[in-house]
Amino acid sequence: MVIKDIEKKIFSLLDLTSLQDSDNAASIAALCHKAEEAHVAAVCVYPLFVREAMAHLAKSTIKVATVVNFPRGDEALDVISTSIRQSLADGATEIDMVFPYKHYLQGKKSNALHKVSACKELVGKDILLKVILETGVIDNLSVIEQLSYELIAAGADFLKTSTGKVSVGATIEAAAVMLSAIKSSGAKVGFKASGGIRTVEQALQYIRLAEDIMGVEWVTSEHFRIGTSGLCLSAL
Repeated sequence: MVIKDIEKKIFSLLDLTSLQDSDNAASIAALCHKAEEAHVAAVCVYPLFVREAMAHLAKSTIKVATVVNFPRGDEALDVISTSIRQSLADGATEIDMVFPYKHYLQGKKSNALHKVSACKELVGKDILLKVILETGVIDNLSVIEQLSYELIAAGADFLKTSTGKVSVGATIEAAAVMLSAIKSSGAKVGFKASGGIRTVEQALQYIRLAEDIMGVEWVTSEHFRIGTSGLCLSAL
């Protein structure tokens, strides 16, 4: 592939993201305009901006994703549920949920996993639930592997590496473990690399890893995403 074909492939897999305290109507409009120019898979915005993003992308096939339990992963289930309901009412078609990783690491595993199951039940089968492990904080590949299997069993539609709000985001090592767990499980579960991916070269590392583990034909936006706020903006 020539470079333009490579960029087109990457863009088709992007969740173009803006999750900044400074976000406003103008920045969301600009984000959606850039998303349409690049033909990305989805935009990801705070719940406050879901309705606005939906309005901008009404004539587009681009999905609108939002985040819940974000970024610390320690909200009560009723708070998470309220956020999900409002986001769905505003038109969100994908929910990126931060897994309660702190509780899980403290030994409150069943409670943490229950939140995932409850949220999947709430969103239903037609809405993607992408669960963020925060692998840079877990920092133990054996735990990441075990958790990946547990999240698949709990109903996650996608496993996602990071919020991008901690010092260590996505890593190839964690991604390999998560993708291998998905393959081994046989479940129809996708993977999203997110956190610190800022260059075409970095994006290609994750694409090639997924192709090696899952097969080239698997790497479409249905199964594989890259979360980024800067890659698309810098490449165009």
